[in-house]
Amino acid sequence: MSDLREKLIHLAHCPSVNWKQIFTLLQQNSSLQNLYEYSPSQLQKLLTLSIERANQIKKDLQTIPIRDILDKYDAENIQCVTILDNEYPELLRHIYDPPWVLFARGKVSLLHAPESLSVVGTRNPTSYGTAALTHIVKPMLHEEFVVVSGLALGIDQAAHELAIAEKAKTIAVLGGGFYNIYPRGNQNLAREIAQHHLLLSEYAPFMKPTKWFFPRRNRIISGLTGGTLVVQAKERSGSFITADQALQQGREVFAIPGSIFEETSCGTNKLIQLGAKLVQSAADITDEMMYIR
Repeated sequence: MSDLREKLIHLAHCPSVNWKQIFTLLQQNSSLQNLYEYSPSQLQKLLTLSIERANQIKKDLQTIPIRDILDKYDAENIQCVTILDNEYPELLRHIYDPPWVLFARGKVSLLHAPESLSVVGTRNPTSYGTAALTHIVKPMLHEEFVVVSGLALGIDQAAHELAIAEKAKTIAVLGGGFYNIYPRGNQNLAREIAQHHLLLSEYAPFMKPTKWFFPRRNRIISGLTGGTLVVQAKERSGSFITADQALQQGREVFAIPGSIFEETSCGTNKLIQLGAKLVQSAADITDEMMYIR
């Protein structure tokens, strides 16, 4: 393992360090050569932090036993894929703020699947929503599309389960670490995905999910694929945020229309008004995706 890779992974294990601060450190020294030599006062000035937070970062860098942790991950079949690695997904590499490190459990080769689609939606789908999901996505699974979603209840869960039932492949992107699967009700599903598909997170395995992790997680869901399908969503929901991030990333957004009387259709219908492609069949997506492969 290169010195820079290990330092990136070490920083990913420091709860007080965020994406922007790692970016600043890399701008200062692209090899992170002086990472362990910075004093708290130097970190405070360089990263524009309080001295308390700078002290915490220095302490984490001194006390987190990163090599022992990596040995533990090897025993648990947890892989660390850094932005420096060939295994890192190329589409994700080109978003505005790509994760520095991805923690992976399962088939890392799925990160380079030739065909993939992100699927997001409400945690409280109607029978129409789940039927529409199956109608649109099932034929794509038979064309070896990999489904990417977020392991949430509702549409996310249904998308993962549909892929599994159809003997296809799926990637679940988590809003926390592998040791803290959320929601707890999907722990068995997470275990199945880790064994036969791929669990993915930018958060170290010990990190617990927090509400601000999920919007950050959503940029990975949209960033891994050329297109995102929104099945049912309220306005200002997590699914709506994911679709917005997909647009910002220059990716395609597809939306299944719904009744104007259903709250779960407000977000998807609004996305269509804003330019998302209205889809009624799998072909509406696959025809479009031919031009963005």
